Amino acid sequence: MSLLEVSHLKKSFNGKAALDDLSFGVDAGEIFGLLGPNGAGKSTAMMAVAGLLLADAGSVRIEGQSLNGAHRQQRLILGLVPQELAVYPDLTGRENLEFFASIYGVRGPRLRQRVDGVVEQIGLAEHARRYVREYSGGMKRRLNFGAGLLHEPRLLILDEPTVGVDPQSRAHLLDSVQELAGRGIAVIYASHYMEEVEAICHRVAIIDRGKLLKMGTREELLEAQYSSIDVRVAAAESSLHDRVAGLAEVHPLSERECQVVVRRDRGGDAATIKRLSTVLDRLAGAQAGLLAIETRKHNLEQVFLDLTGRTLRE
Repeated sequence: MSLLEVSHLKKSFNGKAALDDLSFGVDAGEIFGLLGPNGAGKSTAMMAVAGLLLADAGSVRIEGQSLNGAHRQQRLILGLVPQELAVYPDLTGRENLEFFASIYGVRGPRLRQRVDGVVEQIGLAEHARRYVREYSGGMKRRLNFGAGLLHEPRLLILDEPTVGVDPQSRAHLLDSVQELAGRGIAVIYASHYMEEVEAICHRVAIIDRGKLLKMGTREELLEAQYSSIDVRVAAAESSLHDRVAGLAEVHPLSERECQVVVRRDRGGDAATIKRLSTVLDRLAGAQAGLLAIETRKHNLEQVFLDLTGRTLRE
């Protein structure tokens, strides 16, 4: 059984589905990436998992316990780090952490112990007694991250934790997330930075319009169908579609140049080479001028765009 189990979540706002039968699980010690375009339902899903939003249908269970109606102590299994900074500029860094620790019910000697530990963990020991209004963006982001760790959650939800930070703070935060996972903490990691998700997440779910489009390890997401041989030719797009239909995709680069994409065949290299040979013969028959051929292994961003589309949403 996964530490977190999300089953068939549905949620609508003004008659429009924000979550549409969304299901996934996260294991202890796993960093689970959550990707989707703006408006895809990521924030709604995270708020439902955190118990801050009641779904219309479905369930959220943490360690087998339904989140709905769970006692306060059971809810403390979970920690949330929102994208918007939730720190107070007119308090020092340490005062912020002490305040949030008290909200989580951390008291007495444990409060000081936890604040001391988190200050070291987020790299702010030398700046803990400075007012937060004097902090850089990266320092504020690290403090925001630290506030979610004070009660030692078993499940941590991170919403764009590195947005707008300097490279050093980003590297520190990513290292911290991996260190937490190494200690058995389950992490939901939502980010628009594909390279971060590729680097640290054990599994990734891509959602859009509230639906789960694809989920798996990086290797599973970057399966054979997302590798290709790209043939750039001098020809009009309209002259090639019918000739290579069912064998390759045609993408216009300009009025007189196209890219013909031959996806790698699941049948192996021999099948791919045979199909490529057929495509090249047909391009020659269309008198398309060969400009370049290159192999390309798609990355996570390309898979994301293939699944969710390339049209601007806003």
